Amino acid sequence: MKFYPFTSSAEDEAALASEYKAAREIGKVRMGELRLFVRVGFKTYYIPYKDVRRCFRRVQLIPAKMCCGRGDFEVENLVVCGETGELCQVQLPGTKAAKILMAELEERIPEAEFGKPAES
Repeated sequence: MKFYPFTSSAEDEAALASEYKAAREIGKVRMGELRLFVRVGFKTYYIPYKDVRRCFRRVQLIPAKMCCGRGDFEVENLVVCGETGELCQVQLPGTKAAKILMAELEERIPEAEFGKPAES
């Protein structure tokens, strides 16, 4: 398996592979000891936790026409930001998975900001 960095730092493939296997998986995201892994198609990208500046949930409402009227589907996404802005947006399986993932990321990356930024 080949790993691609979201940031400019390339790392040892063997270390990445062993961390990826031991990582906790939630949807397309895996949380390792030092890195966050994201599957996009057949590629696996990674972000070192030290490069993450901000994480938040983005909920998109998708309009839907159903048999009994109209409604909206909520699609949960995890957005990870670095120094240069948004690094990735990953679709998650649901609200429960998004809340669990955010809680675990807060424990693993205490120096990053989470949620909506403070108003200035």
